[in-house]
Amino acid sequence: MAEHTGRAAVAAIWRIESARIVGALARYTGDFALAEDLAQEALAEALVTWPRDGAPRNPAGWLLTVGRRRAIDAFRRRSALDERYAALARDLGEGGVLTGREPTREAEDMLWDPDRIDDDVLALIFISCHPVLSREARLALTLRVVGGLTSDEIAKACLVPTATVQARITRAKKTLAAARVPFEVPSAQERAERLGSVLSVIYLIFTEGSTANSGDELIRFELAGEAQRLARVLARLVPNEPEVYGLLALLELTAARFPARTGPDGEPVLLEQQDRRRWDRAAIRRGRAALVRAEQVGRGLGAYGLQAAIAECHAVAASVETTNWERIVLIYEALGRLAPSPVVDLNRAVAVSMAQGPAAALPIVDTLAAGALANSHLLSSVRGELLTRLGRTDEARTELERAAALCGNERERTVLRRKLAALG
Repeated sequence: MAEHTGRAAVAAIWRIESARIVGALARYTGDFALAEDLAQEALAEALVTWPRDGAPRNPAGWLLTVGRRRAIDAFRRRSALDERYAALARDLGEGGVLTGREPTREAEDMLWDPDRIDDDVLALIFISCHPVLSREARLALTLRVVGGLTSDEIAKACLVPTATVQARITRAKKTLAAARVPFEVPSAQERAERLGSVLSVIYLIFTEGSTANSGDELIRFELAGEAQRLARVLARLVPNEPEVYGLLALLELTAARFPARTGPDGEPVLLEQQDRRRWDRAAIRRGRAALVRAEQVGRGLGAYGLQAAIAECHAVAASVETTNWERIVLIYEALGRLAPSPVVDLNRAVAVSMAQGPAAALPIVDTLAAGALANSHLLSSVRGELLTRLGRTDEARTELERAAALCGNERERTVLRRKLAALG
């Protein structure tokens, strides 16, 4: 029992704090690849120590301290008694024993940079989005290191096989090591070049948090909350980028519905059944304000801004029936031209079904059956819903059964089974 509890504690802390630990270690060592190795070594030691001795009072600090000690050991093995080792040794004490001393204010002032990203996790994202990597490798590596997602979760988010994701992550680490990419904050110009990738990563982290691809919980609040925090930090860092505000608006407006998306037992509550009085009105106000800001600083909304505009349509509607579905369809059409995606097409089909009826939406869904969503539970789920509304019960049952088989999240699977039961 103690071993199970200890391992559960390690898993929980690692899921929440792994990105900060890797980021802090990368800042201390100046080596991204080494930092992740050190963090993994600390994790391995925790899996042995915590079940035996109990979880420490400061679990994240314990992991970081072990990682720092391993860093000193690594530098010693390399005989690299240079400034990095000296700085670490002064901070930690000889022999890798933590002294408890904090850097002096004078030392902090000497290192102060007015253009610095004062956030290890955000800096870690910028490093993972280095232009030496392909776009696909950037996404996979950052979702793994920063988002803490498994290879399976990343594969589902990116609509590719798990083996492909694993290969991309391995190649990305080797590429960063071969290019000797240091852990350092990029210049303002370099940030602008990497901004698109950074926004994509934050969006995918939030997407996994808002609807988990696997597990027993529908919403991973800590993951979604971290994405929101990073978006807010990014908005302060680059205040004149409309898509940053568009993304922030989208995240705020989507998260506003979290309180009503699950019932007391954790079961999902569908949009038409949600108590809209439980929606977070403060988050809606923040989201709408960010959307206004995106419109003010840009020349029209980008992909994230358009998605935020759709979320705003839901946020201001009193019910599903009074939602402006015609406007949502138009926005999805614009989004499909600006950022084509099978997921966008699938969501447009749902909006068309609400505005014009299921018969108008079914052909759109059918055209997606042979594409990237062919093995996604989302496609079968939407198709099953449309067939149900058309009275084609046998076909609907087949689609919903397929959706339940493909779905990796137990909470979502419960909803699909409930729909199947309702068919008789």
